[in-house]
Amino acid sequence: MTPDTEALLRRYRAARSRRSAWESHWRECYDFTLPSRDSGGGGGEGARRVDRLFDGTAADAVDQLAASLLAELTPPWARWFGLAAGVELAPEERAAVAPLLEKTAEIVRGHFDRSNFAVEMHQAYLDLVIAGTASLLFEEAPPGQPSAFRFTAVPLSELVVEEGASGRLDVTFRRSEASLATLRERFPAAAVPDTLVRRAENDADARFAVLECVLPEPHGGGFAYTALLDPEGAGADAAVLAQGTFARSPFVTFRWLKAPGEAYGRSPVMKTLPDIKTANKVVELILKNASIAVTGIWQADDDGVLNPANIRLVPGAIIPKAVGSQGLTPLEAPGKFDVSQLVLEDLRGRIRHALLVDRLGQVDAPRMTATEVMERSAEMARILGATYGRLQSELLTPLVMRALGILRRRGEIVDVRADGRVVDLVYQSPLARTQAQSDAQNTLTWLTSVAGLGPAAAEAVDTGAAARWLGRALGVPAELIREAPAVAETPPPPVLADPTGAVPAAAGGGVS
Repeated sequence: MTPDTEALLRRYRAARSRRSAWESHWRECYDFTLPSRDSGGGGGEGARRVDRLFDGTAADAVDQLAASLLAELTPPWARWFGLAAGVELAPEERAAVAPLLEKTAEIVRGHFDRSNFAVEMHQAYLDLVIAGTASLLFEEAPPGQPSAFRFTAVPLSELVVEEGASGRLDVTFRRSEASLATLRERFPAAAVPDTLVRRAENDADARFAVLECVLPEPHGGGFAYTALLDPEGAGADAAVLAQGTFARSPFVTFRWLKAPGEAYGRSPVMKTLPDIKTANKVVELILKNASIAVTGIWQADDDGVLNPANIRLVPGAIIPKAVGSQGLTPLEAPGKFDVSQLVLEDLRGRIRHALLVDRLGQVDAPRMTATEVMERSAEMARILGATYGRLQSELLTPLVMRALGILRRRGEIVDVRADGRVVDLVYQSPLARTQAQSDAQNTLTWLTSVAGLGPAAAEAVDTGAAARWLGRALGVPAELIREAPAVAETPPPPVLADPTGAVPAAAGGGVS
């Protein structure tokens, strides 16, 4: 074991120890919303953890919120990002590079659509809504696959993260288990210890612990990647499986809400967890009360004839009793639990409100006017404004940047670097277009008002520039927008020299 390997293991164990304070909270959130998910508390994949769950309001709301995020931020088979010319390009340069950038964006989107991005992204959104932190492993697929991208939603039980100097979750540790065949497939050049090979030969189901470490290089030099066998689970020395450097981290980790001084995020489920637990308990009590109402509570005289152990309350049963005794009589319940319905409806309404079901879910009315659509979009942008800004910084931008890097290295696209100056990254998802649609509506209102003022006022409008601005604001493909032709600068009139030293009239002066 080298000193670098020992340092990595020490740092991982320290970070895992700090994460332990969150594990019980995550387990509780998953138990009441997605009980079949392994949240890091053990039990294994698909373990039975639904015995405590009696109310499905939170589980349904979580599923709807995750689906809404997928449709609003990264809709599958749709344009949710694009490439545009930066501010440093002249108008004629914009017109020249627009078709190339549009083609490049279509190639990148095609690889996203042909990969398993939608499946794994939805699972990551579920983790984000429930636990507040989610991670997506973005790998390059082997040559010959339909897509160059391969995604894996990393469970929180395998993830340990730390904040880097940039304020993002740049330091990532992932501890997973894999069989010997999977190890050789993922790390073909790795030297697997003979002890593990013999163990796999004796036990075909043997699995070995693999620790992947991604740490940012100093001075912005990329990310150092190290994969090694964890001695705690492998039963061997911490043998290094692979080492390398990435320009962008393959682990894209993002958060719903970040509290000061905390590395892991907080979720909307954490905020409404008291209501979720209370509603679950109320439904449990209602079911117990219903079982009592159906079967009842009975009393009987101990007369030597009636044996309560042999009584079955089924239709058509004959229960013997002594002459003159009351036999088996029902016991009246002391009270009713009708108030529980009022409490339960209030709790369910607060759960749906906290998980944005009443804001992002489907509307009940079959038709909405244009004003209602705009107001609904504005309200959605206001609610998700802070969360969308964080997701854009921690999720969307790293996704597109890593995708561009992979395809650029494979030679499928030209050397495009979205730095904001020459090439700009534009988000075109439904949630990102909300503000653009509002600005476009204001511009259209102004154009309509100016047109009503008469021809003199209409001369102040540059219709060509207005059409181009509206096209860019509404996400129209750049190849459909004709840029303004370059206007040659008119040279100033020549200044003729006068032998007498007088300034000519063409230069603006008088005769001396």
